Amino acid sequence: MPSRRSFVTSMLGAGIALPSFSERAISQVVRASEIAGPRPHGPVAADEAYWSEIQRAFDTDRTMVNLNNGGVCPTPSHVLEGMIRDLRFSNELPVHHMWRVLEPRIESVRRELARDFGCDPEEMAITRNASEALEIMIFGLDLKPGDEVLVTNQNYGRMLTSWRQRVRRDGVVLKEISFKVPPPSQDYLVERFRQAITPRTRIIEFPHITNLTGQIMPVRDIQNLARPLGIEVMIDGAHAYAHFPFTRDELDCDYYGTSLHKWLLAPIGTGFLYVRKDKQKGLWPLMAAAPEMDENIRKYEEIGTHPAANHNAIAAALAFHRAIGAERKIARLRYLRDRWAKRLLEESDRIRVLTPLDSPYAGAIGLVTVEGIDSPKLGSWLLSKHNVVTTPIVHPEFEGVRITPNVYTTLDEVDLFGDLILEAVRRGIN
Repeated sequence: MPSRRSFVTSMLGAGIALPSFSERAISQVVRASEIAGPRPHGPVAADEAYWSEIQRAFDTDRTMVNLNNGGVCPTPSHVLEGMIRDLRFSNELPVHHMWRVLEPRIESVRRELARDFGCDPEEMAITRNASEALEIMIFGLDLKPGDEVLVTNQNYGRMLTSWRQRVRRDGVVLKEISFKVPPPSQDYLVERFRQAITPRTRIIEFPHITNLTGQIMPVRDIQNLARPLGIEVMIDGAHAYAHFPFTRDELDCDYYGTSLHKWLLAPIGTGFLYVRKDKQKGLWPLMAAAPEMDENIRKYEEIGTHPAANHNAIAAALAFHRAIGAERKIARLRYLRDRWAKRLLEESDRIRVLTPLDSPYAGAIGLVTVEGIDSPKLGSWLLSKHNVVTTPIVHPEFEGVRITPNVYTTLDEVDLFGDLILEAVRRGIN
């Protein structure tokens, strides 16, 4: 079993920066690693001795049950403390401490994110969230009136709003495709895109994993469909990165944006934008940059004065994520999802789960609907009566309550949710 010294040494040897890790901060993940040992991911996913150590890395409000980790997640305590430390240091003399001491460290963050995503650091821009990264994409490519943009009606709402502004402003044509939930196959999803493409299609933009039902989309297959036709493909990875394992080359994508304050557990207000090197000149930044930066990934970071503490703390969050391991993490998240979802399906024929189970095409996110109970009212009842935070979803084609646990979620919390749903089925929520 690894010692604390060998654990840190191995992380440094892998090129992981540990600017905010202290002896106390790493103790939980070191003890957890000793418990896990060399065992496969499956058995560790159900080992509460391991996950209880991970849970201790967070200072969360346990009077509430947070099953809405799809929106924004708490960061491990040591990551937050590192950010606060840097904020205090910045405040002592911002023009020097923030701009000259802390801001240059963004290059270390860029290097480590690029290493994890599997791209060149010169293709990795640090943004404040997925929306900023995606809006750089959406507003950055030149389009003419009549050019078509293909999206799904399950794209994130802010991205649809952004495209609709381009419709009003530039005269582009926005086409939204629909698909069944859960879909019958990944090939079916690719075919839905294929059928919607016309000679005027210029861009396809869609989520890597939907924020509604947690469906993982066939990114590479859609990219392979579009590229020979000269169609640009933009991927909204807001809920994907650090949720389940993948790399740039596995996706074969040219544009990718994500938030890091979700599944990476980085501080609020962090994200990244990946743009393949040969695509950078053709993608305008949101805020103006000098022509000398046309092929410099940093042109997308020209946002004016901003805190360095937030983006520097990404390094500590990334080290924490790597210490758990991406495969072990998704195994645990699926274990938690299946614990409530399969139990409810077994115990009531009034319950449907609109997320594919026993499949590699879903992760932690699950959408459940109860026949005869309005989903927004169910979500309100869970929160107001039982302090359980969920996300009611109402889409024109389906509805439900979205459940998203995370690595700090306990089995008791998941089981309480299951108990409450079964109580609602038996007794109602009035």
